[in-house]
Amino acid sequence: MSQSEATPMTETKAEPSHVYAAITDMNGIFRGKRVSAEKLAKLKKEGIRMPMSSIGVDVWGTDTAGTKLTMEQGDLDGICEPTGRGPLDLGLDGPVLPLSMRKETGEPYYADGRHLLELVLERYKAAGLTPVVASEVEFYLLDPASDGIAPARPKAGGPPREFDNIYSLEELSDAGSFIDDLYRSAAAAGIELDATIAEGAQRQFEFNLMHQADALKAAEDTLFLKHIIRNVARRHGYLATFMAKPYPATAGSGLHIHFSMLDENGQNVFDDGTDKGSDILRAAVAGLMDSMADATLIFAPHLNSYRRLSPGGLAPTTVCWGYENRTAAIRIPGGPHQARRIEHRVAGIDTNPFLVLAAILGGALDGIARMLTPAEPVTSNSHELDLPKLAKDWRQALERFETADSMKRILHPEFVTCFAAAKQQEQDVFAAQVTDLEIATYRLSV
Repeated sequence: MSQSEATPMTETKAEPSHVYAAITDMNGIFRGKRVSAEKLAKLKKEGIRMPMSSIGVDVWGTDTAGTKLTMEQGDLDGICEPTGRGPLDLGLDGPVLPLSMRKETGEPYYADGRHLLELVLERYKAAGLTPVVASEVEFYLLDPASDGIAPARPKAGGPPREFDNIYSLEELSDAGSFIDDLYRSAAAAGIELDATIAEGAQRQFEFNLMHQADALKAAEDTLFLKHIIRNVARRHGYLATFMAKPYPATAGSGLHIHFSMLDENGQNVFDDGTDKGSDILRAAVAGLMDSMADATLIFAPHLNSYRRLSPGGLAPTTVCWGYENRTAAIRIPGGPHQARRIEHRVAGIDTNPFLVLAAILGGALDGIARMLTPAEPVTSNSHELDLPKLAKDWRQALERFETADSMKRILHPEFVTCFAAAKQQEQDVFAAQVTDLEIATYRLSV
């Protein structure tokens, strides 16, 4: 790469004429308004009004009937206030000002994943603990000339797109200008990236974010990075997909979460000076396992999500833990005991990071509060063991989620009601479709 490619030319950027004021809905999708830049100061001070129903829409942006917020209550407004971060350049034609939604009364609206995570973090503060969090973001680059999901084409002389090429330097080099641009854009948004790897399938990549003691910012950074990836990819002639399993026969894309906990003296409470870790670590693991199956809907919120959670790969299907075992849902990585941490491997990249962190950190703290004891760690292929299972499909996940006492206790009943209603509506839409395979199978045979 030439120096001119590696270092962008300095140029004077025109002041933006507008800003996008946006909340994040339950699926992690921005919803909001385009506002004149002249109104930015007022917007920062007063916020903006939007219907409460807008944060609980389904994945297509349709009002969710089950929340009973539209016709039944007159589609009440919530107050959307700046989070204190932004405006941010996420690759759109104007900066994004992130907002969170409260009720007219001033109470948080817990369908807003940001408020849900704040609620969990308040419990950590009361317990004298601070989670230190990092995420791993996996995704595929696609060929925009294809109507389907063909892998992105390499540059002339680049690596063929028929092979997996895991950890390939050629794959990284071929996408080098895209990766360089992405790092610059992430840094400009205050997102600190660590390593990048070519993952286990054609044109699949993983970006690792740095550990930080601000879990709310960690969730924001993960969400914002997905938007930056999508927009930077488009600039470089690619499409980026965050489907959990775009190809049936190749690796899915996960959102792995690493975390440890500090006490009030800044000491890692998972570290007891041994490779096994402390009793508090094992209690956190037990809490995660106790709520994991109930929370599957958060970690796998879409129809496609369950194609990733299937035997035969490194995505988990059972509720278990292990040391340095990537088939386990919860892995305790090796390394210096001072950095002892938990890796939670269940969530796909198609999730809302605020919800994922709320469920993980909430489950871990619940286990610590009750000082639960986990089952023995697994040392072999967890898919082949007789172990408790994650929800096997989307419908079972919804049934468990909306009836589980653990979700109401660890999260919030208001969120449980709204999220379950949105997912029920999405399931109903998919169930009503007559697929090409269905027609081909039954049209002349029955």
